[in-house]
Amino acid sequence: MVLLCFVAASTFWLLNALNKSYSTQITYPIRFVYDQEELIPVKPLPEEVTINVTGKGWKLLRKSLHLEVQPAEIFIRSLPKNNYLLGPALRPALVNALDGLQLNFVVTDTLYFNFDPKVERRIPLALDPTQQLTGERHAVVGPVRISPDSVTFTGPSSLIDSMPGRLFLRLPNQSLTESAQLEVPINYDYKAMIRADKETAVVKVHVKSLLQEERQLAPEVVNAPAGRDVLLRPPFVLVRYQLLEDSAALLNRDMFKAVLDYRQYTPQDSTVVPQLVQKPTGVRNITLWPERIKVITR
Repeated sequence: MVLLCFVAASTFWLLNALNKSYSTQITYPIRFVYDQEELIPVKPLPEEVTINVTGKGWKLLRKSLHLEVQPAEIFIRSLPKNNYLLGPALRPALVNALDGLQLNFVVTDTLYFNFDPKVERRIPLALDPTQQLTGERHAVVGPVRISPDSVTFTGPSSLIDSMPGRLFLRLPNQSLTESAQLEVPINYDYKAMIRADKETAVVKVHVKSLLQEERQLAPEVVNAPAGRDVLLRPPFVLVRYQLLEDSAALLNRDMFKAVLDYRQYTPQDSTVVPQLVQKPTGVRNITLWPERIKVITR
């Protein structure tokens, strides 16, 4: 019985308190209204302000709990000259939204925002030239196909204008041993603010095997002193090279030619750097050994 009396008294007290008027400080939601085809925020927009209001306890409770609350609408008609609104400038929008509450003053001093014109830009895609796609015994043959070859980006003009003139893709596999078709993510900055019409691209790479060969050449000495014999140590140059495996039968290996130009003679160690002045079509990754040959004249 005592408990029932206590509950009844508490309920009566609460109902009585909620029917009284109070002045208090609350946060109130706001919503920016703008042409989303023409404008776009550069950073997330403010979603609430702090205000001081007077009203019945019931109304204040509902507003505090955000029950049946209509956000105050702030209209942005065109690209703003300033990126802020002072607290008093929010008063008309808040008064229109505050159902049953009296707005005393706006506590929030300044509301900051930043809009840009909404623009589109199409940027071509390419493979990252610094990425090694195959291992030592394989090579990419022919052009690499990228589909789509470009992507359209939509977002704030200041961010879109800062993007590079070409976007580079990196393959997940850097040691391809056979032809492949790979789906590659398109990476770019400011993904929270910029939208791309494609998130991935398909890259087609044609890969062939390479054959490793070497050939021993007797280098020709040019510009040597007249009337003197020239002795080379060693008397040969070893040429190491690679070629496509399926073109080995067509390679003219007699096309290699190396020379030693005596004008590049280094007296400190009596050596000359060998030069490959002629090679057959289709060879790649060429190296010469030794890097320097001792030249003795007598």
